[in-house]
Amino acid sequence: MKILLIEDDLLLGESLKEFLESEKNDVDWIIDDREYEYKLLSNEYDIILLDLMLKFNKGEDLLKKIKKLKNTPVIIITAKFDLSDKETCFLLGADDYITKPFEPKELLLRINAVTKRYFDNQNKISISDEIVIDITQQSLFINNELIPLTKKEWELLYVLAKNRGKVVSNECILNYVWQENPVGTESIRTYIKKLREILGKDLIETHKGRGYRLK
Repeated sequence: MKILLIEDDLLLGESLKEFLESEKNDVDWIIDDREYEYKLLSNEYDIILLDLMLKFNKGEDLLKKIKKLKNTPVIIITAKFDLSDKETCFLLGADDYITKPFEPKELLLRINAVTKRYFDNQNKISISDEIVIDITQQSLFINNELIPLTKKEWELLYVLAKNRGKVVSNECILNYVWQENPVGTESIRTYIKKLREILGKDLIETHKGRGYRLK
């Protein structure tokens, strides 16, 4: 699982990163506002852990920005325990809320529960009455007919569908689909063209210089 940890408490951040990585997770840990937006836009995460009481940014404002940029589930980590604080975070789109101090094992249990719930809900994504993406089977169906896709076609479709309605940056696509094999944006355009031939040219928008958006 790929996790983004936004925590400026160095002792807590280091211990959480060490624990979560010992549980076979890949953790990006950031401690200031110079990195969070870049990391968020250039990577695809399974879940985000967000401290509400950051020195560099108000946690509620950051949560709002994250939810505008991505559909990724967010767990709030905070010393705030008032019901009003919890209510605000849930209204802003938080998926869970854990108060300090807590056992790392409890956080891991919450991570697993939130991601399972999220991906269960995301098992099938209906793009239209005719087009359905089955995440579990990694398959595309059009008019109930299975449409064969290459590995990269599927990965590109998945990252667009997971963030449907939001612009997915070129860098995020490159990092997710091509990973350690560096290519240019021309490769993205080639595969976008292939997907448009399959889905119809109007479903995927080009945002020049930024990326692509699945309607």
